[in-house]
Amino acid sequence: MLQQKIPATVITGFLGAGKTTMIRNLLQNANGKRIALIINEFGDLGVDGDVLKGCGAEACSEDDIIELTNGCICCTVADDFIPTMSKLLERDNRPDHIVIETSGLALPQPLVAAFNWPEIKTQVTVDGVITVVDSAAVAAGRFADDHDRVDALRVEDDNLDHESPLEELFEDQLTAADLIVLNKTDLIDAAGLKTVRDEVASRTARKPAMIEARNGDVAAAVLLGLGVGTEDDIKNRKSHHELEHENGEEHDHDEFDSFVVELGPVADPTGFVERLKGVIAEHDVLRVKGFADVPGKPMRLLVQAVGSRIDQYFERAWAPGETRGTRLVVIGLHDMDEQAVRAAIAAAAG
Repeated sequence: MLQQKIPATVITGFLGAGKTTMIRNLLQNANGKRIALIINEFGDLGVDGDVLKGCGAEACSEDDIIELTNGCICCTVADDFIPTMSKLLERDNRPDHIVIETSGLALPQPLVAAFNWPEIKTQVTVDGVITVVDSAAVAAGRFADDHDRVDALRVEDDNLDHESPLEELFEDQLTAADLIVLNKTDLIDAAGLKTVRDEVASRTARKPAMIEARNGDVAAAVLLGLGVGTEDDIKNRKSHHELEHENGEEHDHDEFDSFVVELGPVADPTGFVERLKGVIAEHDVLRVKGFADVPGKPMRLLVQAVGSRIDQYFERAWAPGETRGTRLVVIGLHDMDEQAVRAAIAAAAG
């Protein structure tokens, strides 16, 4: 008997938008649905996978969590994603739903297109693409670096035919979306939220549904079961990269580097976080995420930084036999001075 296609939800969003928190909430409220989770971690340390494995949700065991750490998922579709999907589909106990968390740097379009590969298309369909937006960052102009000036210069110079790559990435993630989640709305007021809504809506010609959320708290019934079949509509969601290549134009890319900083105990976590803000500002670090060992505390301290905003909380107890330590993934542009950043973080830790 032919089995119904397994629905897959692609969750994308810019750095630090809150994808992991939203997925954790989803897993904890899956109502018995067996969910397989594919995580595309950017960096050498699977922090997100480690966080999610501690969620304790019956719907998602550790065997159902697969990490792809060989680079951005949109660039490793054939070598990484397709074989992973094939192995998942060969399991006797197949999942009811597949959730894919992309790297914050990923283009959703190549990933969605991969669902048209023959061995995948007959068994899985894209239930929907969900793009998570950091509302506070957008309200602060994170993706609005003097657009008026850029627009004015375009009239005079054909070489300024597109905006900076980081802004293009943001727009491409919105363009691919079936549902946009404006997350972290508790960090802005009503006027700021209206600004965010207008800004996000202006960034894509498509008009996907848009909802608001705090702390990634969105009901599973809202996120799952969209039933879009996005892989059949990929031609209407082309990225800047695709459109510019169609027109024969050259395309510049931002290149990103990541590395892992491993440290000993952090005796003063509050002071460390304050000093870390200075390191991030001085070296223009995009993202820091990981965990710290605080002496005398039975739980490890989770650290998530986007720009100067840093979230920290004791996330879970250290497991028996687990080696305590401080490990942080640092993500920045390719010209970031790695040695200087490493030294600065070590100094900040004390």
